[in-house]
Amino acid sequence: MPGTNYRIAITAGEPTGIGPDICIMLAQQPRPTGQVVIADPVMLEQRAAMLGLPLYIRTFDPDLAISIDQQDEPGLLTVLPVSCDRDVHCGQPDPENAAYVLETLRIAARGCQEGVFDALVTAPVHKGIINDAGFTFTGHTEFLQDESSTDHVVMMLATPGLRVALVTTHLPLVQVPKAITPTNVEKILRIVHTELRRSFAINDPRLLVCGLNPHAGEGGHLGHEDDEIIAPVLELLRREEMQLLGPLPADTLFIPKYLDNADAVVAMYHDQGLPVLKYKGFGNAVNITLGLPYVRTSVDHGTAVDLAGSGRAETGSLRYAIETAANMIASQRRA
Repeated sequence: MPGTNYRIAITAGEPTGIGPDICIMLAQQPRPTGQVVIADPVMLEQRAAMLGLPLYIRTFDPDLAISIDQQDEPGLLTVLPVSCDRDVHCGQPDPENAAYVLETLRIAARGCQEGVFDALVTAPVHKGIINDAGFTFTGHTEFLQDESSTDHVVMMLATPGLRVALVTTHLPLVQVPKAITPTNVEKILRIVHTELRRSFAINDPRLLVCGLNPHAGEGGHLGHEDDEIIAPVLELLRREEMQLLGPLPADTLFIPKYLDNADAVVAMYHDQGLPVLKYKGFGNAVNITLGLPYVRTSVDHGTAVDLAGSGRAETGSLRYAIETAANMIASQRRA
């Protein structure tokens, strides 16, 4: 990807996890686009010292461009400062810093909506700690949807050779069937189809759609949702000339016979599609929120608090998330 002067906001996530580490580690390498890390600069300096890496913080000025030459300087990091509420100790998440984590997200989201930033890339947060602090939080996807007042968004993970979008995201399994409604399935398919065209330059997307039940319901013997809810929606959208194949049994869908002729898979729930995606590309995958008024991508891994400060974290997923965001911006601007 050629160098660009896009401004990509990066939230460093849970401060006691590896989010700060991978931001600092990536700053040691040439970066192909302008990046602004939204985090506590004192915490970043302390973590860099633990990692034994140079770090030179340049405070973000929205009136100044971020030059690609500066992005090539090892250890230089442009930071929009937000202070943690409590001292940070690697591997010891503290609910007192949950408000700080959410504030970095709000600042980033607001900046994207106001045009200060061209995209948002998020490092991992600790959902349990945020909820322990008294905040209702099910994940980045839902939080950013609420912050932007967006009616419907879609979580899609991607790695080279495979994209998987979800009809439902962070729901207990017992609640999934009630969420598989004609309205939800249709909205998700329309968003995925539109965003593949707009943000990935795929003119006529081909989608594989998983059934909900084993064997896609086995003709009604293993559930009726596939025949009575999913199939009619697919037929409706096919009449609009969308290329949709399904509902297909999820246990045989992820094979070359199908994937070689598809642009994305639409799975009905989180653990139906994502285990295959992460098996194929963990560490080189990206989480994408489709349907927001701006580009948002994320790493494909968790906070890994046990690795924080050790220097053993990998930057591959963060780099891929940044590259994907930049490519999506370029595609949208060409559209």
